[in-house]
Amino acid sequence: MAQNQRPNQKPNPPEDFSLKETSPHLGGGRVSGGNRLTTTYDLVEQMHYLYVRVVKGKDLQGKDVTGSCDPFVEVKLGNYKGTTRYFEKNLNPEWNQVFAFSKDRIQASVVEVVVKDKNIMIDDIMGRVLFDVNEVPKRVPPDSPLAPQWYRLDDRKGEKVRGELMLAVWMGTQADEVFPDAWHSDAAAVSGEGLVNIRSKVYLSPKLWYLRVNVIEAQDLVTSDKNRNPEVYVKAVLGHLVLRTKVSQNKTINPMWNEDLMFVAAEPFEEYLVLSVEDKVGPNKDDVLGKCMVSLQNVERRLDYKPVGSRWCNLEKHVVAEGEKRKDVKFASRLHVRICLDGGYHVLDESTHYSSDLKPTAKQLWKPSIGVLELGILNAHGLFPMKTKDGRGTTDAYCIAKFGQKWVRTRTIIDSFAPKWNEQYTWEVFDPCTVITIGVFDNCHLQGGDKAAGAKDSRIGKVRIRLSTLETDRVYTHSYPLLVLHSSGLKKMGEIQLAVRFTCSSLLNMLHVYSHPLLPKMHYVHPLSVYQLDSLRHQATQIVSMRLSRAEPPLRKEAVEYMLDVGSHMWSMRRSKANFSRIVAVLSGLSAAARWFGQICSWKNPLTTILIHILFLILVLHPELILPTSFFYYFLIGIWNYRQRPRHPTHMDAQLSHADTVNANEMDEEFDTFPTSRQADMVKMRYDRVRSIAGRIQTVVGDLAAQGERVQSLLSWRDPRATALFVIFCLIASIVLYVTPFRVVAVLSGFYVLRHPRFRYNLPSVPLNFFRRLPARTDSML
Repeated sequence: MAQNQRPNQKPNPPEDFSLKETSPHLGGGRVSGGNRLTTTYDLVEQMHYLYVRVVKGKDLQGKDVTGSCDPFVEVKLGNYKGTTRYFEKNLNPEWNQVFAFSKDRIQASVVEVVVKDKNIMIDDIMGRVLFDVNEVPKRVPPDSPLAPQWYRLDDRKGEKVRGELMLAVWMGTQADEVFPDAWHSDAAAVSGEGLVNIRSKVYLSPKLWYLRVNVIEAQDLVTSDKNRNPEVYVKAVLGHLVLRTKVSQNKTINPMWNEDLMFVAAEPFEEYLVLSVEDKVGPNKDDVLGKCMVSLQNVERRLDYKPVGSRWCNLEKHVVAEGEKRKDVKFASRLHVRICLDGGYHVLDESTHYSSDLKPTAKQLWKPSIGVLELGILNAHGLFPMKTKDGRGTTDAYCIAKFGQKWVRTRTIIDSFAPKWNEQYTWEVFDPCTVITIGVFDNCHLQGGDKAAGAKDSRIGKVRIRLSTLETDRVYTHSYPLLVLHSSGLKKMGEIQLAVRFTCSSLLNMLHVYSHPLLPKMHYVHPLSVYQLDSLRHQATQIVSMRLSRAEPPLRKEAVEYMLDVGSHMWSMRRSKANFSRIVAVLSGLSAAARWFGQICSWKNPLTTILIHILFLILVLHPELILPTSFFYYFLIGIWNYRQRPRHPTHMDAQLSHADTVNANEMDEEFDTFPTSRQADMVKMRYDRVRSIAGRIQTVVGDLAAQGERVQSLLSWRDPRATALFVIFCLIASIVLYVTPFRVVAVLSGFYVLRHPRFRYNLPSVPLNFFRRLPARTDSML
């Protein structure tokens, strides 16, 4: 017993990191697993709001000595009060603003709409309009919006005064089209620029292209020193990224390289590609021999693997003379390059294990969509206080969901540890073997302006769901744990409740997708190296982060990088242990088979051993039965495992990730900066080297584990469509192999394996494509 624990004191219960199935009231009614509702917003719980739309005023009463006024409108309902912007010296203002009051928090029976005149000391009341809450009409989309009407203003005594106000008041739900841009009573404490940062919005990540710059040669370069052999290289600059070729081995004024430089470019193309030829004249000293600028608008866009024509670019050189800069054009100096925008690739802006989009960049190469993904972000509960306000802990939570190019952001729920969003979003699905990511964050930018300039939104946790593990047309309602790793260890930050449905438009088309290559053709015809992919993935992440941070309201850099799993390839002792355990779990099946065979040999179960002897004799006497018997056995195992198929989506598994048992020393290493911030230069150099090597080993080990897990998923019904295809294949194969002589099968198989290269293709085979699409436990890694 620990010394600091009392004799009768019970130990703290372990954290519950499990996935829980829930039964919320969706679309106004309870939803079971297979039901399909047709109600608007049928994957979320209905939330009722009282909407007040203030359109404009007419012929208002002048309060100033000039006979004019500075009008604004104040909408009050109980303790909640919202105000419009005010106009200077305007008797006929137009506001066109909407106010939404949550029905659950309504504690008054009258809505008061007051028109006031803005003054320095006390605002003057110009008139008001009252509405009885019980008499407010209800509106349910897709009904047309309620038409606003003119209302005469009354004073406090109920007598008519000069002026009219155009209003519309109705009771609706979050499905109302004005809901995203309305002022909410839940955010009454937020004003000014902070209001922009709490609205729900939909974002589209920029369209990314691979820019391939093939530097071939240069001609007639003019060097500053004619008596030395130039060491020339080409520097390419796109935005903030700089890439360099190697120094040409041909040390003359006509150097050659024939080297590829790869960039990621985003539409619209805002930067120029700058190519400069430089001479390495000394240590840390380079002489620019000439430059040229290429507009990406004029670069050829390649959709397939056909060769691209080259071009000669004239080099220009800037010379400073007499304190002024003038440009000397060197028409004799030229650079021979081949530049193209490759649209046949899928630009990886996230880890390939968690990819949510596998389409090529060029829209002309897209296949038809196979279905629709619907996500209902219901609520969260048990959230931790993420910051301190007025001496108490508080959390202002919002969610981000990413799938393909479409990002969505829910509204921010102010000061709540159990926020209710109830927002529903839809995505087109082109490949079922993709992952949707949902992250929860604490909004630290409610003040706006300079007060929030240095603040960063804190991560509360995220969830990943692979679509291929979902049954078609079934509504999944679960509560997912929000887990975050800190330097002190794993911490559960709360739970989020989601409703997910994957609807297939054509089952045949979706099953056909399993035979296609996972990535577009260009990845196999002209494959990129591992180093190129790492560099391009980093470039794509930075571009997406920068573009989304410039939206309104912005998706902050820290949130985008967390959603894209930036840093997941860095070395981690915890991840290495987890991947090793995954390999051990995969290989445990072989050891279990060996133990079973040992029991057979030792006659632990005489009846089973006798049956194995009989089966062995049959197969020896009739070897043509080996293959059909094996496939039929797999068919029976697959059918048997159908009853035990997984019923829940994948989620973050703390035990699988070894996050619940990691020690402080390992966490200190995982959260250490790269390069390391620890003492001793020699240790730092060695430590960084080991981390770099071990990070690659860790990735390879994880990939090996994923291959074995894909083999296990063939018959586990983790992906119900893939297992169904494999089980049907096993049945057909067992029948075909039964009626076909074994010698014929063996000869045809041998000739097929040893076929001439002329009959081979660069694209992966159908079985390999099918295998690569099988789910692994990578989605459950933390």
